[in-house]
Amino acid sequence: MAKGMREIKRSIRSKQSTKQITKAMEMVAASKLRRAQEAAVAARPYTDKLKEVVSSIASAAGSSKHPMLLTRPIKRTAYLVITSDRGLAGGYNANILRKVLLTIKENHQSQDEYAVFVIGRKGRDFFARRDIPLVGEVTGLSDSPKFSDIKDIAAQAVQGFESGKYDELYLAYNKFNNAISQEPTLKRVLPLGEIQAGSDKADYEYEPSAEEVLNVLLPKYAETLVFSALLEGKASEFGARMTAMGNATKNATKMIADLTLTYNRARQAAITQEIAEIVGGANAQQ
Repeated sequence: MAKGMREIKRSIRSKQSTKQITKAMEMVAASKLRRAQEAAVAARPYTDKLKEVVSSIASAAGSSKHPMLLTRPIKRTAYLVITSDRGLAGGYNANILRKVLLTIKENHQSQDEYAVFVIGRKGRDFFARRDIPLVGEVTGLSDSPKFSDIKDIAAQAVQGFESGKYDELYLAYNKFNNAISQEPTLKRVLPLGEIQAGSDKADYEYEPSAEEVLNVLLPKYAETLVFSALLEGKASEFGARMTAMGNATKNATKMIADLTLTYNRARQAAITQEIAEIVGGANAQQ
């Protein structure tokens, strides 16, 4: 009985240590979430305004002629998948990776039909374990990433479409709704079909020409969509981690309460047994 009580007490101490860690991680994630959420929300008006400007210029330049706006027969598809470097974030990584893998299996017969770019160690390791080659990867991003951190991989993906290497480009990321809700999203960003249905032609003069301005802005806009998705993904990551660590803390609290109750019952049983033995011994001597 004493041995069992020592094991229960040791288990209680272990759960208490775990609870302290998960509680600290929850608070850290909550602090980082606030900054990441502000960055994600702040990026949306910029992306929307850039889309408006590009739509206006495309209307002036003749949008149907630009290669980034043309839909062509799909021979090869590129996927840019945004994950995290660290785990302990609930289903944040698993949900989006499972969605991408299912899409690949359903739509492609061989590896020649698709290419995968990855941001984040979890995504890189996931595809490596499944022998899916990567054409580009970025890991080790800070908690507050800058555009320069992913500019190269975004440009590589966009230029691959421009050159005809890929016929469409999809972004796979977790869309941030709120701290407890993140939506795994697979979004086609190239070709930029929605630009063709943009705003009416604005009364501007372009130098040297609307076509030249569009040639510069369209790739920048596509790269901005990648960065905006990354910011959404970062906010989603911290929201998922905060929720996961909060649930872990609650579970640890419940386990500690259950173990404490078990310990108290075992202790009471041991005391009762000792009293019974003393009384039995005293009666035997009479």
